[in-house]
Amino acid sequence: MKKIKINALALAATVLLMGLAGCGNMSKRDQSTAIGAGAGAIGGAVLTGGSAVGTVGGAAVGGVIGNQVGKDKK
Repeated sequence: MKKIKINALALAATVLLMGLAGCGNMSKRDQSTAIGAGAGAIGGAVLTGGSAVGTVGGAAVGGVIGNQVGKDKK
């Protein structure tokens, strides 16, 4: 059982590092959109008690807000 936990932790760490490496060449606007979507998903899940619809809706709203916040000012 201990070996399974160690393998699961190693897999989670690998996935996390690969995910972070994928964000290296994102623009500021893309980063803001991703952060907004993540925060919105968490907020939607909390407000709706873990409802899938609330989570997806929160991610969509957060992504739009993050996209607008991250756009270049001219």
